[in-house]
Formats: sequence, C-alpha cells, structure tokens
Amino acid sequence: MKIEELKTPCYLVEEEKLKKNLKVLQYVMEETECHILLAQKAFSMYHSYPLLGEYLSGTTASGLYEAKLGAEEMGKENHVFSGAYREDEFEEIAELCDHIVFNSIGQLLKFQETARAKGKSIGIRINPECSTQEGHAIYDPCAPGSRLGITLEQLEKVAKQEILAEREYTAEQVETAIENLLAGVEGLHFHTLCEQNSDDLKTTLEAVEEKFGFLLRKMKWLNMGGGHHITRKDYDVELLISCIRHMQETYGLEIYLEPGEAVALNAGLLVTRVLDITENGGIKNVILDTSAACHMPDVLEMPYRPPLRDSGEPEEKAYTYRLGGPTCLAGDVIGDYSFDKELTIGQTLVFEDMAIYSMVKNNTFNGMKLPDIVWKSGEDCRIVKEFGYEDFKMRL
Repeated sequence: MKIEELKTPCYLVEEEKLKKNLKVLQYVMEETECHILLAQKAFSMYHSYPLLGEYLSGTTASGLYEAKLGAEEMGKENHVFSGAYREDEFEEIAELCDHIVFNSIGQLLKFQETARAKGKSIGIRINPECSTQEGHAIYDPCAPGSRLGITLEQLEKVAKQEILAEREYTAEQVETAIENLLAGVEGLHFHTLCEQNSDDLKTTLEAVEEKFGFLLRKMKWLNMGGGHHITRKDYDVELLISCIRHMQETYGLEIYLEPGEAVALNAGLLVTRVLDITENGGIKNVILDTSAACHMPDVLEMPYRPPLRDSGEPEEKAYTYRLGGPTCLAGDVIGDYSFDKELTIGQTLVFEDMAIYSMVKNNTFNGMKLPDIVWKSGEDCRIVKEFGYEDFKMRL
C-alpha cells in the first residue's frame, strides 16, 4: 500500500527514520557501555519493539501496564518508576521489573522488602532542585513544590528523626543517618530535563554531585532519566559521552538513560485530510479529519505548534489558514499556517514528528475515531492497527 492509499487520519511510523535514531543511541552505548532504555510513556508502538530491541537495552515503565508491555513485547531489561505504587499491583510489578525506583521514603519503606525478596535492584528518585528549562512548567520536575523526587532537605529531615538524642547534628552524623536509611538502596534516579541538550545535563549533574555526591559513592548505578534530545541535529553527543564517563570514573557507577522522544524523534507522521473551509472575521478556518484535542493533545497541553509539511509561518506564504479539528471544542485549534497555493477540500496534509506523545495520549472525546497506526518500510505502508466504534464504546 502507498501513502496516497491510506485512510485518514492515521499515524505513520517510518522504519528507516527509527533506525537512524537508534544508530545514534547505539553509538553512545558503544562509546560508554551505558544502558539506554525506551521510555514507553513517549512511544509505545510495540510493533516496533523487535527492531528497537536490536539496539536498546530494554524498556522503562511508569506503572503496571507499561511494565507488562515492555516485558511481553521486548523482553529485555525492564525498569519502573511511579509517583506512588498501588498495593494491589506491586507484587506483579516486582515480578516483571529488574529495577524498581521509589519516589518517597514512605514508599521505599512500604515496598522495599517485597522488592528485595524478589531479588530486584532498588532505587530512589532524587530531586536536585535544579531547573534548566524555560517555560513549560508542567514538564519541570524541579519546579517549586514538585511532587517528583526526594530533595536533600527531605532526606535530612527524616535522617534527623533517627538521631533525636542529639541537640545539634554534625554534617557527618546526618550523612551517616541518611546512608543507614537507604541501606538497601542500590541506585539513584533523577529526571529533570525536557527536550534539552547535554549542556543542561552537565549543569544538572553538577547539582546532583554537590547535593548527593556522598550517596553516589555508596551506589551501584545512576539513572539520568529522560528528556535528552540525543537524536536532534544540534545535540552535543560528545558532551553527553563526557558526562557519562565522568560519573562512571568518579563514582564507579553503572549508568542508565531512558529517553522517550529521542528514540522516535521525527520518525512519525500524522496524515489528515481537509473536510471543510470556512471564514470568520478575516480568518480562514480549515477543518481537518484530525483533532488537536484527540490526536495530538500536547498541542494544547504543552502547548506547541507541530511542523506541517510544505507550509510556513502565518503570512510567510501567500495563503494563511487556521487549522483545527471537527470536535465541538472551540479551542480545538492546531495552529496558523501559510501555503503557496490555496487549500482545497479533500486535500491531504501531513504533520511531522507525530510518533511521540500522540498514540500514547490520544482519546475519543466527542466520539472521534482513533487514527489507524501504519508502519512504513521502504515505500510500502502496512496498517498494523485499525480502530472503530467498539474502541470508543468499550471505554464508556
């Protein structure tokens, strides 16, 4: 099947572009002997897992269902972090996952014996309180009041409760109490980045070393989380390698990275068609058969303007249109784009970089049909998943 024959809307993931990303990640692993895991929260198209498994060390999950998917479909290393685990799910999670990361001392104390009894490696997520991104506060785990990760102050508070007999605490006493508190913990985990370069990782590592260096010397591994845009054209891969080697050589740590976007960055398309064109107040509105609210929620949530093939910024080209979906939500607007020629009803448009945070976040608001999922190998397109009315009804 050729792309022109596909029903719209559909997500189309390109094998060759995935391979291009995977080879960059493979290079980092070969140069450093680090482990790179797929963060399934960004990209969970398990049809691609056999290919990804040829290059990556495994998967990482945010809970039971992702852990099951990684175990069933890739079957390699399987890590998990959750803001809090459910009692009725933890036993199964501990069966499925190799590394289990806790978000608080309370969760660690509650579940560590179960994890240890199953021979799992236990970690805690730390919060170095080092924000390196501008805007998009919704994606900043180091924002003030964040619920994600344990700060040094929180660790010290719990540790001091263990040495109440002392009126004054020396720094050494507090550090020893923290080490005792974390006696069964083998690794530290932080995730502070969002679509960022390795200079921000370097800044973050400096904060991690300053606050948690005494703990790093006691650990077996360090997980640097995700948000590393490793496969972006301007990403400084050599600086990333230098950062990894520094942590390995200074602390004797095994290093893990868990990018999501970098695995499938620019490897997917969302193909859509023009249903209607209207005009109001001098603005030409194009109604597509796809929806920002349903099929690319980050457009509204982040927000951002997705790249559209053969288009320009508003007024850059001869004809400017506002593109939106067919739902009843007034704000279901993808953005303003300009074109060399006037758009026509029935015309196909192609949004780019649509493999990530699309399939994993889409929904059926307003009874919208979920887009088909298509795998493109060479010039051949194959539908690997189709959706219909029952997929809408079964969720209600």
